[in-house]
Formats: sequence, structure tokens, C-alpha cells
Amino acid sequence: MQVELNNTTKKLCVIGDPVLHSKSPLIQNTMIQALGLDYVYLCQPVRAGEAARWLECARFAGYAGFNATMPHKEDLLPLMDELDEDARLYGSVNTVCIKDEKVYGYNTDGRGFFQALLDAGFDPRGRRVVLLGAGGAAKAVSLKLAQQGAASVTICNRTVEKAQALCGKAPKILSPAGFDMDTLQALAASADLLVNCTSLGMTGAKGQFDDLSFLEALPAGVPVCDLIYAPLETALLARARELGHSTLNGLSMLLYQAIFALEHFTGVSIDAPAMARRLAPLLGA
Repeated sequence: MQVELNNTTKKLCVIGDPVLHSKSPLIQNTMIQALGLDYVYLCQPVRAGEAARWLECARFAGYAGFNATMPHKEDLLPLMDELDEDARLYGSVNTVCIKDEKVYGYNTDGRGFFQALLDAGFDPRGRRVVLLGAGGAAKAVSLKLAQQGAASVTICNRTVEKAQALCGKAPKILSPAGFDMDTLQALAASADLLVNCTSLGMTGAKGQFDDLSFLEALPAGVPVCDLIYAPLETALLARARELGHSTLNGLSMLLYQAIFALEHFTGVSIDAPAMARRLAPLLGA
């Protein structure tokens, strides 16, 4: 892919630690080229604890904005002049726009997940969701589901106290539970959607699911979603597919959150489903 640079080209990037593995430059520069925009998207390693220092550098260097991944999402929150509703709700920022000497913080993760579900033909509104994990991704997904009208979201985590803390943000919809097999089986039996927000099954991650038999308790036809996109089919999704369930990996969420971020950066309205379909082959889908 060729990226044309002019003296007027506006700079964007992704920051993180680590970040050199990120697919964001490939995704964003492909969209920029397809839309004929005068931007370039780079990758900038920024060590933990240096988000404030980077923000000063980005403003000085004339960046139009940047995306942030771990461990900077929460550190950026108090540095913003303005926050969108989702960033404020999740307590984290993944998209920063720099305009007229002000910095604006957004979070497109939850919206990206919700659009991926709709794109796959599943509307979670009024449904009972079982969600595995209570980290940053789980926070965005569970709170977006609550915000969009899910009937209930049960957050299963080995450290129940962490799930309880998350549930306090929407106690009428969210409820905590353990991660033991008996609990997972009981919850799966009445679920309308199962979502894995843990790193279990991710390429390069230490942990894997010890036992996937809880999937056998799911009612027929219940969709199973895994936010992981490397590999494209985790052991969880493979087993769910064998049992006849529709499955969704994390690729669509990755693409949609990137598309919505570019809309914030540029002010350009993008046909998100069409763009996601265009981008998917870049990542092997």
C-alpha cells in the first residue's frame, strides 16, 4: 500500500505499550486512501505512564488526533477538555481529537461491538447476556449493552469483586457471578447471547479455557461471540460452531471501532458496513 504525503497532510497515530503489533495503521491508511483523505496514520510506542507527555508532544507536532490502546485509555481521561458520553461512562478514552487547541476524548469500543452484533443479525435489546471477564473490554461491552436495552447482563469473573465493581455502574441491568463450571452452566442454560471478553484463547496468551462443556448448556441457536480476532476462530468459537451455534469473532468490532474513530478524526461520514466489508480481507477474513 502506498501512502502519499503532502505538506498539508494531517498526522494521526495509535499509541500503546506494546503497540508495534497493531493493525490500526493498516486499517486506517486503507480507509484514508479509499476515501481520498489527506491524512496519514502512524504507530507511536508510548511507555506506560507517559500519556500526558505524549499529549503535549502531539499538540506541539500538530497531530490531528490519535487512538490509544493499553495502558493509556484510563490515563487519558482526566487530560481531555471534553468527553463524549461513552468515554465518560466507561472511564476510558480510545480516540483523541485535537482541534482548535482543545482535546476531545471519545470511546468507540462499545459502539463498535454493538454495530458488529447488529451487522451479524443479532439485536441484543431485551435479551439476557452472559459475559465472561470484567476487564476494560468487558466494561465497554457490558455498559453499551445496558445502555442499548439488554434485559440483563451477567458478568462472570474469577475475581467476583472486580465484577461487582463494574456492575455498580448499571446495577439494574448488570449483575456479578463467578467463573466456576457450575455457575457457567447454570447461566448458559438461560442465556440469549454469550460473549467472551477475556484473553483466554488468544494467540500468544498464557491462558486457555480448561473446560468448554458449559457451551452444551446453551439453548439451541444462541449466538456466541468472542472479542478475540487472533486467531479468527478460537477454541470457544470452534466448539460453539460444532454445537450448531452462530459465532462472531472480534474482527468486526475492531473494524467498526476504527471506522467510528476515523469519523471523529475527519468529520467525514462513512458507510460503516460497506467499509467493514472492504477491510475484512486485509485481516484474513
